This record gives sequence, C-alpha cells and structure tokens, in this order.
Amino acid sequence: MVVGASLAVVWFGVRPAFRLAERSFWSLNALAVQPSFVLCREAMRHFIGQRMSRRLRRDGARVAQGTAIAAAVLMSIAAGVAAWLAWPASSWIGAWIDFASPLSLLGASLANSVVLFGVYVAVGSLAWGAADAAMAQPSNLDAYDEEGDGKVWRVAHLSDLHAVGERFGFRIESGRSGPQGNGRLTRTFEALARAHAAEPLDLVLVTGDMTDAGRSAEWAEFLEALERLDPDLRERMLFLPGNHDVNVVDRSNPARLDLPFSPGKRLREMRALALLAGLQGDRVSVGRRKRRPLTLTDWLAPHAEAVETFVRTGRGKRAYDIRTLWDEAFPMAFEPQTPDGLGVILLNSNADTHFSFTNALGLMPAEQERRLTAILKASPKACWLVALHHHLVEYPRATRSLSERIGTALINGSWFLRQLKPAAKRLVVMHGHRHIDWTGRCGDLRIVSAPSPVMGEPYFWIQRFAIRDQGLALLEPQRVELGGSEAKMAEPALAETV
Repeated sequence: MVVGASLAVVWFGVRPAFRLAERSFWSLNALAVQPSFVLCREAMRHFIGQRMSRRLRRDGARVAQGTAIAAAVLMSIAAGVAAWLAWPASSWIGAWIDFASPLSLLGASLANSVVLFGVYVAVGSLAWGAADAAMAQPSNLDAYDEEGDGKVWRVAHLSDLHAVGERFGFRIESGRSGPQGNGRLTRTFEALARAHAAEPLDLVLVTGDMTDAGRSAEWAEFLEALERLDPDLRERMLFLPGNHDVNVVDRSNPARLDLPFSPGKRLREMRALALLAGLQGDRVSVGRRKRRPLTLTDWLAPHAEAVETFVRTGRGKRAYDIRTLWDEAFPMAFEPQTPDGLGVILLNSNADTHFSFTNALGLMPAEQERRLTAILKASPKACWLVALHHHLVEYPRATRSLSERIGTALINGSWFLRQLKPAAKRLVVMHGHRHIDWTGRCGDLRIVSAPSPVMGEPYFWIQRFAIRDQGLALLEPQRVELGGSEAKMAEPALAETV
C-alpha cells in the first residue's frame, strides 16, 4: 500500500495525487455516509416541523443539534448490526485450496465487504454527526443592519438562469412543467437593465448554472442574451460555474456515464474556463506574481493555444498540459478598489463527478480553501463577498414534503463553515443551486441564497452592503420583479425559523 501510494505521487505529482486522494475520500463519504445521514436527519426535522409545538420548532438550534446526533446514532447502530450479522460468514485468512470452492470464496468476500463497510459507516456516521451538531446551526436572519452614512454597494444577485439551446427547449429539472425556451432569461436581463438605469449597480453576481447542460448551443444563447445588455452593465458582471455548466454528462440520458479518461468532462470545464476568461479575464485575479495580482487573462495566456485547440477539437498534443488548469483557476478574486473596500471571491464548488445522477454534488477542496484564506489574510482591512454555487448547509425552512428538505449541500460544508468562521464578520456568503430565496446565518457568518428567476418565481434581489468598523453590514435589499414595463421594487420578508 505504501509502495502504491509512493508510485502514485511520483506518477501524478504531489498536488494531483493529493487532489485524487481528497476526492476519493469525500466521494466515499458521499456514497456511504452522507446521503443516509442527511435523509435520516432531515426526516426527523421534517417530522418535528410538522407535528411538534410551535415553541419547539422555533428552537431551531437545539432541534438541529438533537436530530444530527440522533441520526448519527441510529445510522451507527444499523451499520454495526449489519457488520455483526455478517461477521460469522466472514473469513480473513485463506489458503490456495479455497480457490477450489469459488462460491464459498465469493460468500466470504461479500461478508468481509459488509463487515468493513458496516464498521466504516458506524464510525463515520458518528464523526459526521458530531461535526454537524458542533457547528453553528443555520437560522433565518432576524433583522438587517441599519442604514447609515457612507458608501453603499448595490449588488444584483442572479443564479440558475439555465439557458437552453432550443427556442422551445425544456429544462432537465422541470421537464414539460417548467418554462420553455429562453423567454424568462431575456426578461431577467431586461429587468436587470431597467434596475441599473433607475439606479446604477456596482456589481452583478451570477452564481452558476448559466446553462442547462453546458452545451455549446446553450453557451451561445447565453452569450447572445448578454450581448443585448449595455456594455457598461456587462462590465459589472461576475460569473462562476454551476453543476449544470460542467457536470451534466448527457441532458437526455441521466444514466449515461462519463468514463474517467473521457475528454467530455475536461471539454466542458475548458469551455467554461475559456468563456469565463472572455467575460471577466481582465477584471479578476488568479494567484499573484511578485506580490501583485495576476489577471485570469495573463495567468491563462501560456496555455491559451492548448485550451483553444482542446475546446475546438476535444483533443490536442498539449491536452496533458491543461489537465490541472480547472483546479488551479479558482478562487478568482475581484480585488477591492481600496484596501478597506469590498471585493468578491469566486469559488468552484462542483464535485468531480462523471455520472449525470450525481452531477449536483458539491465539494470545497482544501487546496482552494487555502488560497481563499491567503486572499483574506493578504487584505486584512477589506470585506468580501464569498460566492459559490452550492449551499453550505440545509436550511431551517418549513416544507410540504420531505423531498424538499433533501438537497445537495456541500459534502464537506460543516468543515468549510469552520474555515470561514475567523473572518465571518467581514464576509457574506452568496450562492444559488437550490433555487431557494433565503437569507440567514450560521453564527456570525451571513448567508444569502438566490432564487432562480427562470426556474422559480419571476424575481431576483439587489443586495446592499456597507462597511462599518472593518465589518461588512448587510442592508435591506430590493426585490426586482420581471414583469411590467418598469422594474418593480418590493420590500423583503424575513421567513420564520422552522
């Protein structure tokens, strides 16, 4: 095993080998522990939300901690019982003569697998539950910060626009029951333009899923819609990738696999990276050169020919040279205009999946988190919007059915929350993915989830921020309706914690 690990490091290199080990570890947890744990926990919370007293439902933190511990204990007991029942049939020491009886050998092998899997889940579920219960529990925001003097940043938050490539095309998630074509996308950009004309926006943040399946025709439709916007408004827009942009193998066949060495996944990533470079390459930085920010365009320049060839043909002599570009391109940073100003950090939270059924999984790599922490330390007086596609945790919302509570939050969301905690007062996390309109907090960390104006109700929010005492204030936002001849502003309604 040690020899194999050493060979892997030599063959792949230290960083790629670390990425492979990290993804394998979280993939195992995503398969073995997380889905069952989340299902058990959210089922308990759903039952409490539907059956228990209003007073108990309002005590969201204790309910969340209690259900996390209870779910972990139940899973651990079930897995332990399975391992205990399989133990008598297991066999850990064999001889060559055992190959004379293949059926017995197969039975022992299956029993061994059940024992190992059961022990791992029994231990892993307890660790998962302890981490979930110990973190700051999510709660709805009870009040926005008060208005004051000084600069106020107006940031329109769009997400999950899901451009399709056909005039009457259906979307993967909504099928024939959802909006067809790109009419909603056009109306969204028209409302955005009206809101900007009425009062200029500082930024427009698009937190992923610009397309429905990352196909060339969908990107072309999205770019064409952008071209109809005023250039001044386009220059204020920042983008990051969502799971639909890079992880959907085949929009018409969810059961299709992308083989690990297939160029399909890399092609979708390089297509997205090239488009991001074209849209914001001169305005965001990736890494630093001689302590100065290096723009995405400059960082990508040595690989531009290889990326262009690969995007155009799906292959290339230098395709091996671009294998790590996607991982190393994030985070992208929109630097503050002043040392104590407001900046934006754009993350890639998409897990490395090759199967359409698992395309929605999210993961925050440790390497990307370290770069994020380095950006925060390099600008200690600045405040930041931390933008990603996936939600960090499941939110305390009342729901009609249990299926509405089972989402696809970051697999390592509780770990990522802990990494953000030291700088929480000068951060606001903004994301999409679930199409849920929610504003809340986990401890001191504020979180804003954007609705989908295309897939859901026809509106979006303009979030407002101010910097006070080296902290980031979250002010009352403005809601922009898509309908009507003018952008309609409405007051936000803070939800009740459940």
